[in-house]
Order: sequence, then structure tokens, then C-alpha cells
Amino acid sequence: KGAGTAALTTAGFDHGAQWSPDGRWIAFLSERPAEESGDKAKQKTEPQVWVIAAAGGEAFQATQGEKGVHAFAWAGDSKALYFATREPWNKERDEAYKKEWNDVVRFRESERGDAIFRAAAGAGMGGKPAASERIAASEYRVADMAVSPNGKRMAFATESPSERVESTDPYNLYAMDLPAGKPAVLSHTQANYEGLQWAQDGTKIFFQVVSGSIEGKYRDVQPRLYAIETATGKIERWAAKFKGAVVGYAATADGGVVALGMLGTGTLPYRQRSADGAFEPLPARAGTYGRVSAAKSGRRAALIYSSLGNPAEVYITEDFAKPSEAAPATNFNAAFNGMELPKGETFRWKADDGAEVEGMLIYPPGKFEAKGLRTFTLIHGGPADADGDRWGADWYDWAILAASKGWLVFRPNYRGSTGYGDEFAMQTVPELLSRPGKDILEGVDALVKAGIADGGDLVVGGYSEGGYLTNWLITQTNRFRAAVTGAGAVEHVVDWGNDDETFDDAFYLGGNPWEAKERYDGEAAIWRIQKVKTPVHIVVGAEDIRVHFGEAYLLERALHVLGVPCALLVFPGEGHSLANNPWHGKIKVREELKWMEKYAAK
Repeated sequence: KGAGTAALTTAGFDHGAQWSPDGRWIAFLSERPAEESGDKAKQKTEPQVWVIAAAGGEAFQATQGEKGVHAFAWAGDSKALYFATREPWNKERDEAYKKEWNDVVRFRESERGDAIFRAAAGAGMGGKPAASERIAASEYRVADMAVSPNGKRMAFATESPSERVESTDPYNLYAMDLPAGKPAVLSHTQANYEGLQWAQDGTKIFFQVVSGSIEGKYRDVQPRLYAIETATGKIERWAAKFKGAVVGYAATADGGVVALGMLGTGTLPYRQRSADGAFEPLPARAGTYGRVSAAKSGRRAALIYSSLGNPAEVYITEDFAKPSEAAPATNFNAAFNGMELPKGETFRWKADDGAEVEGMLIYPPGKFEAKGLRTFTLIHGGPADADGDRWGADWYDWAILAASKGWLVFRPNYRGSTGYGDEFAMQTVPELLSRPGKDILEGVDALVKAGIADGGDLVVGGYSEGGYLTNWLITQTNRFRAAVTGAGAVEHVVDWGNDDETFDDAFYLGGNPWEAKERYDGEAAIWRIQKVKTPVHIVVGAEDIRVHFGEAYLLERALHVLGVPCALLVFPGEGHSLANNPWHGKIKVREELKWMEKYAAK
């Protein structure tokens, strides 16, 4: 039970690990700092592929280059790696560009696609990376790649070279012969392609769609699972009759899949043997299964599992069809053993339009089903996400920590959340904030009416879409004693112009700013900001372009001018996710808890 685990790396910047087909090696991406001499500080580098023996030892760098690796995959014989990076320039061209433009950024003109390389890796490698062979190129950025089980073909998916989502043109799925065939488009639709996995017989490629639509015009429905036949290009949707969202999967050796289906407040494993076969629920523990990986041969599988009373661990089952028999393979959270932890339950209410809405209640330890509790409404991001029976312990998902500090945590799965059907997920269009805002306030009303929440001691908060909604809610009511908001906009025009997902924003608001002016203004908190009386704590990454960091400054400036108590923390070097420096997440949550306590009823 966790006895066999050992840390293979300690750099703190390692991720995206992949086993070699022969099981002897593990390749991973790392931004580990280069060693500097003198008084220069260690600085993160662009991600490169590193390799380490499965038995442990020193990792060695398999790729090098001025630009980072975007995606990689093992060759079928485990002796080489394929990887994608920005199309490199030779020394002469690079120097000519610098001579002409110096440090000027040519916003679009300087963008370029990726090249795909092959680099030796495996036994006997070490020291400096081996020379790489360029085998293909793409006008777009390579987002994901996978090599067929026999090692003779590769599939890869592309996205915008800048990673800005301004149209669906860059979304393509390609296949090519190895070692150096010409890439051919397998599919182009108004959707992205993620999580590529080959079927074991090499006849089809599985993939997920998280945004956009395979079937027609772009729309953000729940995450779905598909497979495409490589010979014909025919696409089949798997789990087509499942009401919830398919949030993860693994191709199995028998040609089917084990998938993770989010339905309501639980995410559980399912099995499907063929595209037209039944999507069968598997015997499993109640809670949330976060990831699944199946053996290429045989029936073994690994899953991450957690619930409110069970911190996340990796579990191994000898039969992927029997996840309930999985045994824990790790014991990373042993510190919680024997502790009294928060308990939770699903809470349901009816919205003003008659819709059924639900969320999770997480009670302080020892106060399960108590009444009259001070309540923290913690709103999830997305909106394509949902909260449920799972363990969370980071800067974004810190409900269990808040509950341990004496707060009843209310986690509403408002309109737009996944796990409740496509129609439910689409009902934020074009009422991006007003419709889910009503759902949340009606949920709070229901809690107070039921005597569960103390109506005089309420606080609210959230990050990303949860920040948008927090900013909106404090313009709709002054019942919250405090608010903690992060990476949330207060208007939509400037945010649309600076966001890296402008296409998505326009979808949710019914068009571009000049096409849907009334909606952009009507769903913007800034035009109601004079109504705010709630003290607000604000956080933002200094380099956030998913939600333009200037929105945080705008909110703080408005509240400061209005004389509303406020504070703003700006985290340097962070984008939308506060993942680059662990201290930033710690400080965020620490100060948010202090803010809540400062304004809570005494």
C-alpha cells in the first residue's frame, strides 16, 4: 500500500510523463532551470524532453532548442522520440531578423508554425542531447501527438501558432507515415482535438472534444469522446447517449474504452466496447475518479480516486472492468489518516424558471448537517466544469480547507456546468452571468430558508468564471459580508480584445462586441459597480491573458474611487493558473481566509 513509490525527479518543474513502449524508460517535459554561475539566479527554461530509466537514476536531456517542446511521443521501438517545437531559424536568418527589428514585437507577422523532429533516446544515451532530424512541418502549432502501436504511423492535432483561439481554422487532425512521411489532414471541424490515443489494432484514433463541435457550427457543449477511422476518415461519437460529460478515457487492449463520466456531483468509470455499444457503469466507489490509464496489453488499469473523505491517491486494478477492487498504490496523503475531515452532501433547489439546480455542501468537521452555519459560496470556474464529491487541496480548489476553518462551503453547479446535459450547459448563452447569477443567489436563498446557512454571515468567492460571477453578484446584492475574487472580468469588450479565447467569448455573448453591444454591456459588472458595498479581495496573475489582468486593476480602481474596502494582490510571473510558484498559491489562500474572517460576523 504505497510501499513501492519513490521520487524519480526532484526538479519541481517536471510534467507530462510517458512510458516508452518497452517499459524501460520514462520521458517527460521539464522547465528545470539551467545551472548558472556567479550571482545569477536559476531561471526556468523553455520545456524540453528529458528521459529517465524506469528503475531510477539520473535523467538526461533528449531535446534542446531555443523554443520549447509543445508535444512529444515515443517511437514504436523505444529508441527515439518524436517532438514538435516552433519552426527554428538558422543563425543567419535569426541575426538578420534581430538586425532589422531589434526587440520590436511584430504581433502577427512573427508567428510561425511547428516543425516535427526525431531524436534518439534510450539505452546508452546521456550527456548532451543527440542531434535531431527534422521529419515534417505544420503551419500551425502541434498540440498533441501519438504514435500507432506498430510504430509505423503518427497522428497529431494542431491549434493556433499563437495559442489564441480566434477562429477554428487551425484545428486539424493529421496522420503521417513514419519515419518521414507527408502529413495528411484526417479531419477538420469547428472543434479542437485532445487526448489522442490509438486503438490497439491501429485502425482508429480516439480523441476528446472539450470546446467546439464535430457535428456542425461551433458551440460549447459538454466534453465528448470520438474515434476516427484512419482508412476512411469516418468519425463516430462514443457515449453518445450519456447525459453527462466524458472527462477522461483510456483505450483498452480489447478495442474499447474505459471512460470517466461526470454526471451530477460524481465522476465514475464506465466501459464501452464499441461506438454503438452500451456505455456501461462499472462497479466503483462513490466519489470522483480523476484520471484513468489502461495497459496496452492485458486488463490492468490505474486510476486516481478521491472523495470528500478520501484524499486523492493512485489506485491499481488487475481488471479495468472492476475498479471497485482497485487497491491504493500510493499513500501521499497519509498525514490525513485518523483526522476528522469535512463531510458533504448534495443540495438541490428550484430556479425561478422551474429548472432543477444542485451543488455540494461541505460541512466543517464535526458539524455535518448542522444548522445556522456561516457560509462561504465558492463558485467554480469554466463555466464548463462542476463541483462534486472530490478532494481538493490547492490554490483553486480549497473548499476543504475553508470548511476546516469553520465555514460551511456551498459549491453551486449553476447553469453552464457540465454533468447535467448539453441543454443545461448551453443555458448561459447569451446570459453569461445573469442566468447563473440567479441560480447561485436562489441556491443561497434556499440554504437560508432551510436554516442551514446563517443569512447574516455569508461570503462569496471564486476564480476565473467564478471570479466573473463573484464580481457580478456583488452588484446584484449587498447580502455578502465579504468577497474574494480572482482572474475575473468586470466588462467584456476589452477582455475580448485581450483574451486568448476570443472565439469562445463571442460564442457565449452572442457575437463580437459590435454585433452584440447590448449583451456585452448588459452582462458587465462595471456598469453596476456603484451599487457595491461588499469588501472585496482581488488576486491576479501579472501575465494572465486568459482573463486580461487589466480587469483586476479596473475593479480595484473602481472600488477604491467608491470608497469600498478592497485589496489587490498581483502575482509576478503567473498567467491564468497560479502554478509557477507554490508560494503564490499559499499566499492567495492565506490572505483570502484572513479577508473572510475580518468581515465575518463576530
